[in-house]
Amino acid sequence: MIKVYCYSKCTTCKKALKWLEDNGISYELTDIKTDHPDEASLRKYRAMSGLPLKRFFNTSGLPYREMGLSQKLPGMSEEEQFALLATDGMLVKRPLVVGDNFVLTGFKEAEWKEKLL
Repeated sequence: MIKVYCYSKCTTCKKALKWLEDNGISYELTDIKTDHPDEASLRKYRAMSGLPLKRFFNTSGLPYREMGLSQKLPGMSEEEQFALLATDGMLVKRPLVVGDNFVLTGFKEAEWKEKLL
């Protein structure tokens, strides 16, 4: 079963969960705000995904903008970025889907079809 980190007020998350239900896919739901992934998990997920670390940041979120991360991230080490990402689930791109051998960030229907159907 896949694990899905979501935020209940996020419209993209709602759309993604509806897509999972419409396609009969079972999942374990985790609230990304209250039970966000720790640094070790984020490191593992990034390695599994093969994605650049920047793709794990919720660049449209309020905390990202308030912290001015678009300017700060390029000057931060990967260690600093992982540590920061692990401090607040609202900094993490959502929904974050973790399967046995894959990770998806955000809801892109074509990617989800490829990995989940």
